[in-house]
Amino acid sequence: MSTTAGLVIRCKAAVAWEAEKPLAIEEVEVAPPQKMEVRVKILFTCLCHSDVYFWEAKGQTPLFPRILGHEAAGIVESVGEGVTELQPGDHVLPVFMGECGECAHCKSEESNLCEVLRVNTDRGGMLHDGKTRFSINGKPIYHFIGTSTFSEYTVVHVGCLAKINPAAPLDKVCILSCGFCTGFGAAVNVAKPKKGQTVAIFGLGTVGLAAAEGARISGASRIIGVDVVSSKFETAKKFGVTDFVNPKDHDKPVQQVIAEMTNGGVDRSIECSGSLEAMISAFECVHDGWGVAVLVGFPSKDDVFRTHPLNFLHERTLKGTFFGNFKPRTDLPGVVEKYMNKELELEKFITHEVVLKDINKAFEYMLKGESLRCVIRLDA
Repeated sequence: MSTTAGLVIRCKAAVAWEAEKPLAIEEVEVAPPQKMEVRVKILFTCLCHSDVYFWEAKGQTPLFPRILGHEAAGIVESVGEGVTELQPGDHVLPVFMGECGECAHCKSEESNLCEVLRVNTDRGGMLHDGKTRFSINGKPIYHFIGTSTFSEYTVVHVGCLAKINPAAPLDKVCILSCGFCTGFGAAVNVAKPKKGQTVAIFGLGTVGLAAAEGARISGASRIIGVDVVSSKFETAKKFGVTDFVNPKDHDKPVQQVIAEMTNGGVDRSIECSGSLEAMISAFECVHDGWGVAVLVGFPSKDDVFRTHPLNFLHERTLKGTFFGNFKPRTDLPGVVEKYMNKELELEKFITHEVVLKDINKAFEYMLKGESLRCVIRLDA
């Protein structure tokens, strides 16, 4: 057992005290794990656009002070009561949505939306007792979607941890716990393009490029990247994107542009930007009769999707997905093995690396559109 098991651990964490203010590196107290909880030493974490979204606190309920972060990799330090699946020393990926293994969703082959551990962006405490495991001088610091990986140690429900091959490089596979799997899974598990089909990807950030990678591996003959930032197009070629459309370059709806490019529409589309306008365009640009559109991007809470019912009657299909339909504990170990077997490339998604004290640089890179994934080292 760990020499720190059962004790409060003091460590460094990046704390968001208020919206849009730089994160502060603080010494926090991390309480021992309680029932069905695990305390994890985080070695590597990444900045995902969802972290920025909730840091900005626009279009959703703000909750501060908070430790953000959810895309990471680490090693189990200690386990709480009832935890049998993991033990100290295990290598794990924390995931923002869990897998209890017992609910109807977990038992279904068609869903990964665990009833018990479904993502809850408003919850600031642990599921067991609603309390936080983080504090500073007795003041509670809120959790973020059950992970809070911008801390050298964090406490996570056991159902939100995927045990992986200890030989896997944590500084690479850390990106699997959100962005890559979300986009890649949206393509291979949900859109499921057939060999030779056409695919449109809306939003060419990490998630969109991972979706393009999934479309490429599936054998898509043409992958159309859609983004309002034309400078992303050159990078997107490395991920299999063959054609590019900037909606700002056209005086007609982008769905009409794509329909004209593809003789009636693409076979599949995947929306990865979170823009309501892009979501509607992604649906309306698929071919009638068999076209499938998949929504991945996270919308604002007041967004309302509007389209004409004839778009459905003409046999277009609209789907949505969280985490690419991967079941975290069941499926993630296998995705790691695909990387270990050189079936997946992760390195090309990692464009920057910083240490924890420089975490605000990661925010700068993302806000300026300069990075795909910035890996943050917590062991430096």
